[in-house]
Amino acid sequence: MLLTADIGNTSITLGLFDNNTFVNKFRIASDKDLPTEEYIVLIKSLLGEFSIEGCIIASVVEELSYKFKSAVDSVFKLNSILVSNNLNLGIKVITDRPNEVGADRIANAVAASNLYKGAVIVIDFGTATSFDIINSKHEFMGGVIAPGLNTQMKCLKNATSKLPKIEVSTSPRAVGHNTTEAILSGVIRGSACMVEGLVKQCEQELGEKVTLVVTGGYSGLIANYLNRPFDFTNPILTLEGLKIIYNLNVKSKNPSDNICS
Repeated sequence: MLLTADIGNTSITLGLFDNNTFVNKFRIASDKDLPTEEYIVLIKSLLGEFSIEGCIIASVVEELSYKFKSAVDSVFKLNSILVSNNLNLGIKVITDRPNEVGADRIANAVAASNLYKGAVIVIDFGTATSFDIINSKHEFMGGVIAPGLNTQMKCLKNATSKLPKIEVSTSPRAVGHNTTEAILSGVIRGSACMVEGLVKQCEQELGEKVTLVVTGGYSGLIANYLNRPFDFTNPILTLEGLKIIYNLNVKSKNPSDNICS
């Protein structure tokens, strides 16, 4: 089996694939202070029953990248791959500074370019809300990065003396009748307006209509406030992108199966 790992600022998402078939997903907290030995114990308890033959890791937390890789390699006797722009991706990264692009965004772009036709915008609702934009030539052009929903909530609480800490939930109305409703309107409905406005502007700059693909935990919530619906929701998009990158760089007997035409 192939183990895919998406190390984010809040959590580490682990995905298992048996050849090209998705098997299961696990989630653990991203803890920069946890020693390698404890990650080894955690990995054994979660995945010890599986026969892991390969692993690929996308990480946006530098302090965890090699620590987690070392733990996985120790448990399964592997040499895990860390995603970077230096790998064979099957797409072109044409940003000004390709080496600055986050590994999770690379994986999203690779998955989007392989799984969907034409120009694609991937919107990932995580700690940050990010747009990854791939044109119809299979070129990753860049995108948008904004604070995620929970990040906005925390910033409001931490930066003000009177605003309360509230949980992300539905916004009952645009005009908040109390402080909680006002915050929810600003964060939830405001984020939906941001999505719609930026998608429109990105399409204008691209000069072509895009397929909207969404991933991340809050995609269903935001969808309630959009006039233009998402075309596809894919909760394992990043993991699928990691699988494709692994196949391009390791399982290369039939590379044409994994490279965009």
